[in-house]
Amino acid sequence: MSGLIGKKIGMTSIFDENGKNIPCTVIEAGPCIVTQVRTEEVDGYKALQLGFDDATEKSATKADLGHAKKAGTSVKRKIVEFKGFDEEYKLGDAITVEHFIEGEFVDIAGVSKGKGFQGVVKRHGFGGVGQATHGQHNRLRAPGSIGAASYPARVFKGMRMAGRMGTDRVKVENLRVLKVVAEKNLLVVKGCVPGHKNAYVIIEK
Repeated sequence: MSGLIGKKIGMTSIFDENGKNIPCTVIEAGPCIVTQVRTEEVDGYKALQLGFDDATEKSATKADLGHAKKAGTSVKRKIVEFKGFDEEYKLGDAITVEHFIEGEFVDIAGVSKGKGFQGVVKRHGFGGVGQATHGQHNRLRAPGSIGAASYPARVFKGMRMAGRMGTDRVKVENLRVLKVVAEKNLLVVKGCVPGHKNAYVIIEK
């Protein structure tokens, strides 16, 4: 699907025409520069490669510098391919937040916040085992049994246990676009999106 690369600014809330308070996320969406045009003749499929957020030349490789020079732009920090653009674009064209319309629905993907090593209650929503009385001692948030004994004599793959939580790629679907602020490249969507402040997100129509 067509879309843009953006950066999560943070969350706020706005009032709709009925006076209802709606939680929303503000995203800096674009402008994205077309850094490569994929065609069926050359690549076997049609797509646009978009770049977002300028990077320093010092941190770029020679390949990155050559790629950006061919498109007539600076080196970009984030590059993503999108399919499904109806309009024809060429190298170096800029696609702005005006690609989106107020009231339409978008899907937003990003990397969720890392929460470190967590137990089963926080990570998987376990209720905890046992009671808090009758001699129970510090086992309230324990996972309980993780399998049988002599048969099968092993723990099955996929057993929900404690471990590192977060930093997963998450896509939230059907978020309504509440506002498009073209002069500041801002997109306001209803609800929350994955990632920390200033995290890159991919917005798809």
